[in-house]
Amino acid sequence: MRAIFIRHGESTGNAGIPCHDLATIELTERGQEQARHVAASWTEAPALIVTSPYTRTRQTAAPTIARFPHTPVEVWPIEEFTYLQPARWNGTPSAERMPHLERYWSEADPDYCDGEGAESFATLLRRGGAALARLAAMPAGSLVYVFGHGQFIQAAHAIVADAHLDDRGKMLGFWRKGEPPAIGNAQRVGFQWLGGRWECAPPVAA
Repeated sequence: MRAIFIRHGESTGNAGIPCHDLATIELTERGQEQARHVAASWTEAPALIVTSPYTRTRQTAAPTIARFPHTPVEVWPIEEFTYLQPARWNGTPSAERMPHLERYWSEADPDYCDGEGAESFATLLRRGGAALARLAAMPAGSLVYVFGHGQFIQAAHAIVADAHLDDRGKMLGFWRKGEPPAIGNAQRVGFQWLGGRWECAPPVAA
């Protein structure tokens, strides 16, 4: 089977607007256009469309869902990785959060949890692994479009491409200050289940 993960389009959070609820961040107009472009570019109808419960992924998936109205749609727990406690950091500017981001990633403790509403990196990897297991159980030949989030998709990719590394090893290569996100808005990342194992599929054209 094949799975294509799609990161949501540009959101107000990506555009630098402070947010107070990570789940309800919406797409910008540019993000809406990216979502329409994704929907128009598909060359195959999927067997299933999956979205995270967050608003920005559901908005990104909406044009694709409209294009394939007979395709089942499911909401899975593939929401974005929240590693700083939301109650302390939601609504703050990125410059204020940056020292804490740097410390979190430089310490690279996969079992550390910052507080209520946050999760550890190890938990993120378990969520990614659970999603991949559900996809692997789909009938052979299935094609699934999975609308998710950048770091969640990056975690799924690390599980497949860096299977030889432990959790800390995966974490050490996950984030670098000043570098752009590993997966851009509306970017697609493909995986295929072959011979009882996941492989990274060839790049999917934007």
